[in-house]
Amino acid sequence: MSTVRLSGWRLRAVMFSVIVAVALYLGVALWAGADEVWRALKLVGFGGLLLALALSLVNYSLRFTRWQLYLRTLGHAVPTRASLHIYVAGFALTTTPGKAGEALRGVLLKRRHVPYPDSFAAFVSERLSDLIAVVLLSMLGLTLVAQGTWLILIGAACILAALVVLAWRRPLAWLQTVSDRPGQRLWRTLHHLVTVLLQARRCHRPALVAGATVLSVIAWSAEALAFWWILNAMGFEATFAFAAFVFALAMLAGALSFLPGGLGGTEAVMIALLLWADMPPADAVAATMLIRFTTLWFAVILGLIALGTNPEARGREFPDPHHG
Repeated sequence: MSTVRLSGWRLRAVMFSVIVAVALYLGVALWAGADEVWRALKLVGFGGLLLALALSLVNYSLRFTRWQLYLRTLGHAVPTRASLHIYVAGFALTTTPGKAGEALRGVLLKRRHVPYPDSFAAFVSERLSDLIAVVLLSMLGLTLVAQGTWLILIGAACILAALVVLAWRRPLAWLQTVSDRPGQRLWRTLHHLVTVLLQARRCHRPALVAGATVLSVIAWSAEALAFWWILNAMGFEATFAFAAFVFALAMLAGALSFLPGGLGGTEAVMIALLLWADMPPADAVAATMLIRFTTLWFAVILGLIALGTNPEARGREFPDPHHG
């Protein structure tokens, strides 16, 4: 694969499209319930808002720690500061189907001499680890709301299928060999995909999966805690188990919908579950908008800042630490 250049007008086009998406979403959200959101903000308070944002930073930090773990397992010791800059820049494209745009990190890491199969393997491992954590968290509420069982089962089935595929080393190696046919696009695409999966296998050894799962569960629990804080600050008495269940199930629905950033699917499930728990409709919408701002949109804003200041995105090449 040749290095993709993300600089000049391409970089500006990416940033402009994301800024427009953020503005449109926030505009519609505020237009639909500006008074309710403002009232919720006053109830949560400035300190509460800062707490929610701080818990999101805990989430991002733990997920970055997991990312570094994957890169090192794949044999790449990217300097922590540079790797963090690249990792956060990936958040700029979180609002893509399945967060696939976060694979932008692979383009930036290529300038740090990390091959695409390795960065994409880390990305695939991230998504699977997130799915495992969200499914585990959503199980907290199985005794509370049976209606979400089918979503959890679908998520668990996806995890099982992915782990089974990653466990098939010999079939994957065979596919990699037979698909190595230069000049045939379909076969080459299959070859690249299988190569990524073979690399991802290295990130799914039992001990590493266990460690990554612990990091992921704590990371997503931090954002669930922020949601619990917002609900209670608004006067809706909820247990952490219920808040974590609603948050995790909504995230799971958004992921399985494959809508950009889970937009629409995540909000719909979150609002529906809050309404089921007898939260007033206006409050349910406001709480959902607040938690989405302090999690999804906060990440996107940080990502835009990081992308706009990223030297790799501007075309700078770095020396290979393994040579010279």
